Parts: sequence; structure tokens; C-alpha cells
Amino acid sequence: MKSISIILLFSILFSSCSTNQKIESLKPLPSNDVPMVFKTKTSFVNMPLEISLKEIESQLNKTLNGQIYDDTNLEDDKTEMKIWKTAPIKLIEKDGKIQSVLPLKIWAKFKYGTDFMGLNDTREVNLNGTIILLSDVKLSNWKMTTNSKIEDFMWIESPTILVAGKKIPITYIINPTLSIFKSTVSRKIDEAIEKSCDFKPYVLDVLNTMSLPFLTSEQYQTWFKLIPVEVYVTDAVLGKNKINMDLGLKCNMQTMVGVKPNNSFERNAIQFKTVAKVPEKVTANIAAISTYDSASKIISSNFQGKEFASGSKKIVVQKVELWQKDGKIIIALDMTGSINGSIYLSGIPNYNAATKEIYFNQMDYVLNTKGMLTKTANWLLQGIILKKIQENCRYSIKENLEEGKKSLLPYLNNYSPMKGVFVNGTLNEFEFEKVEVTDKAMIAFIIATGKMNVKIDGMD
Repeated sequence: MKSISIILLFSILFSSCSTNQKIESLKPLPSNDVPMVFKTKTSFVNMPLEISLKEIESQLNKTLNGQIYDDTNLEDDKTEMKIWKTAPIKLIEKDGKIQSVLPLKIWAKFKYGTDFMGLNDTREVNLNGTIILLSDVKLSNWKMTTNSKIEDFMWIESPTILVAGKKIPITYIINPTLSIFKSTVSRKIDEAIEKSCDFKPYVLDVLNTMSLPFLTSEQYQTWFKLIPVEVYVTDAVLGKNKINMDLGLKCNMQTMVGVKPNNSFERNAIQFKTVAKVPEKVTANIAAISTYDSASKIISSNFQGKEFASGSKKIVVQKVELWQKDGKIIIALDMTGSINGSIYLSGIPNYNAATKEIYFNQMDYVLNTKGMLTKTANWLLQGIILKKIQENCRYSIKENLEEGKKSLLPYLNNYSPMKGVFVNGTLNEFEFEKVEVTDKAMIAFIIATGKMNVKIDGMD
């Protein structure tokens, strides 16, 4: 009897050791560890842009200050001219054009006569008043350009000409002969408007700020990142004292779990294109990235405090690890209890639209033959045990989606990425598209639609 007992004890110990060894030996190795590369659909964001005429007026007055023109060469066109702005310029919309009211002081020197035997003379003219221009408006290469013509003069002081050191009023003479000033003054104003109303740098500043990764869920360490690719713009339309145009932003959107991603915005790489029309709605294709490490931690927390039992046998899952193998997800369960060791399951990630959960379909044990496990743990293969385990091998992205949407809303409610720039909009419900598997992570592709607009008013 003693020898039989020893043999039985030896058999049990041998069977237990060899079973654990067999379980460990079945561990599927991960696929090649290569950098995570995945394809995502580009998103399109429509951003109608509104620029108030007051904003253009403000930028113009910042550009034009004090002396705004200085021509000291008398010989090229027999004219020297200096122009000063004496008060702020006012812009008014008039019949789809911009009317500019410019308080100016003009000093000019004219050379007349003939150079034969030195028979020539010069005269100085002083003008102080308000000039009114009417300008056609265009937007070319993100610069607002105008084609201006002088409509009228209103003199604060009578125009004078300097004769023998005295200023002689010449209003009756100068009014019919103002053409010499008209082209010079209007050209100077057009140049100033083009210089002060180059909106491309402002658009790039806004895009740079919007592309900074930001935290959408502190609990899940989820980050949202926008990567601009191209910017489109339609022709500008002037109306109701503001300039309107449609902007279209072609971009990639990513949601990443874990460490804060780097800002990959490349200012010089953004392409700007002119188009006839921009689609009205926002179509955002978001890549929600779950690293295997973060998913493992979430699923491990699902098993905390839970026992899985069949008859007198029971196990407790201590830790869960995930990785990818040949297009499937391997789920490693480290357990204690009736069996101490690791088992491996495989499944295909899927999405439950009702519960907004990532779960694993077609889940089964990873075994060469089930007989290798049945010698000591046949009960683990029972469908009820696998089903219970499978129920816990899932994690919800509902809070991620809700937090993501909640975190995006402030960026659509009078959000000001820089002084004088305001973003508003609406965002509809997220729609799930598909799950893809890479060597580094599982990626859920989500589609969101909505509307937004940008207003420029009050920039520095």
C-alpha cells in the first residue's frame, strides 16, 4: 500500500508539473515588433470665415501710421510727394464695395518748364483734408487686395501753393487737377491694405494651436490630435460690413491612449488651394487608438475580486495581457487557485454599438490539442467558464466617446485659439465604423459630423 501511495503521489505531482509546463509552452509569440503604422481616412472640416470690416479697419490703421508715403526723387516724374495720415481711417460698406475715409496731409513739389538754358521752376503744394476712396475687394492667395479710386476730397484747409515764401490758396485751381494725386494716393492705400490684410499667417497660427494634442480623458489617458494637410478657400464676398469666405480643412484626426503624443504640425507643409465651393458639413474620421498595454490594464481591472468556479474547482485571474498574433488578439490570463499558471485565449476585436464596448468575438483557447489541457483542467474547457471569462474580456469606450465629445465641445463654443479669433460649431453623435489590429494597438475608426465657423474680430 505504501508503494502504491508513493506511486500515486508521484503521478499526481508529475501530472501537475507537466501540465503547467505544457500550458506555458503553448504561449503564442507576438507578431514582429515593428512601429505602429495604420491608414486613416482623411477628415474634412468646413469653416466659414467671417472678418468684420472693423477688423480690417483696425489692421489698416496699425499698418498706416504717421508718414505713410515719401517720394524724394524729383527727377523721375518731376514730382516729390509726402503723405501723412492725420486721423484714423474709417471703412464703410457701400454697394458691395469698401468706402475708405482717409484724413491726410499731402505735401508735393512740382518741377515745370524746360531744362533748355535752365528755364524751369518748382512749386510746393500743401493739401490738408479728407479723401474718400471706393474699392473693389478680392481675396487672392489669402491676401485681401483692393482696386481703389478716389471719389471725393473734403478740405480742412484750403489747398495752397508756396510762392515767394507765402502760401497762396489755390482751391479753384487744384480741384480740377487732382488726378496727379489720385493714382498715387489710391495705389498707396491698396498696397497698405494688401500688406495689413494677409490672413495666411493668422490661419496658420490658428491651425498650429488647434493641432496641439489635448487630453480628452484623464482616467483613460486619452489624447486627441488633429493633423492638418490642406486648406481650401473660396472667393471673398463683402456684405453687411463684413467679409465672408468658406474655408475647408483637410486633415487627419487621431485619438491616442497613453503618453501625450508630440505635436507634428509642419507650418511650411500645409498646402493652400482656391476652390469654387466647400462642402457645408464637417466629416471627422477619428482613429481611436488603444494600446495593448492600456487595454490590458482595463481588462485586468474587470477581473478584480472575481472567482470562476466549476464544482469544487475555482480560479482567480490576477493579470491580463494582450498582444496581436496573425490578425487576432491573444489574451493571456495569469491565474491562481485550482490551477496556477497562464492560459491563452484568442479572439477577434469587435464593437458593440449598443453598449459602445470593444469585445472579442470567436474567442477560444489557444491549444495544439485540447487533450493537453483536459488531463488536469477539463472544466476550463466548459462553455460556461469560457463564456464567463469572455464577458469580462471587454472594455467600454462609451466614456471615452462621451468624454471625447464633451472635451471637444469647448472648442466649438466661442473657442479662441488666439486673440481676435473665435471658433463656434456643433457636433453630432459619433458613429463607429470598424476596428483594425496592428502590432502596437487596436484602432477603432469613428465618424463624426457637424458644423463650425471661424470669426476674426479684434486681433493684435
